Amino acid sequence: MTADAASQAQPLHGTCLARRGRCVLLRGASGSGKSDLALRFLDRFADAWLIADDRVLLEARDGALYPKAPAPLQGLLEVRGLGLVRRSVPARDAVPPLALIVDLDTPDAIARIAEPRTDSLHGVTLPLVALAPFEGSAPLKLALALETIGVAPGAGPVLSGFAGDDGLLG
Repeated sequence: MTADAASQAQPLHGTCLARRGRCVLLRGASGSGKSDLALRFLDRFADAWLIADDRVLLEARDGALYPKAPAPLQGLLEVRGLGLVRRSVPARDAVPPLALIVDLDTPDAIARIAEPRTDSLHGVTLPLVALAPFEGSAPLKLALALETIGVAPGAGPVLSGFAGDDGLLG
């Protein structure tokens, strides 16, 4: 089995969203708020798309990772108390590459001013941030992180947009 085939065969536990040519992978334990944050992000930003909820397949191609949902879960988002609801998804060939990883945690566990961090998935290094998913501002923070810290389409991993990069904080 090739590395690409292996990456497709091993789904990750997470939720993936896309906006403005970039995808973000939300990671966290079951019940940590991945789907809830996704629902609020999709509601807040009309140009956002659900790529996958609960399970994410990653295909390594041209030095980037392209996410998709396993076929039985395509277009489905779990809404606690309601069950699975169908959401629009982009055509598979229109899905942008993964640009950012977000680990979900409690507010107390998240640094007020984050140091640049990365994580590697299937040999691709991506920026990593932590967010508290149930904060009211979480969808806005997610959008801001995706726009300012996420890897730009066609670019390598660039860690910019972190506090202090402008010289104001040290």
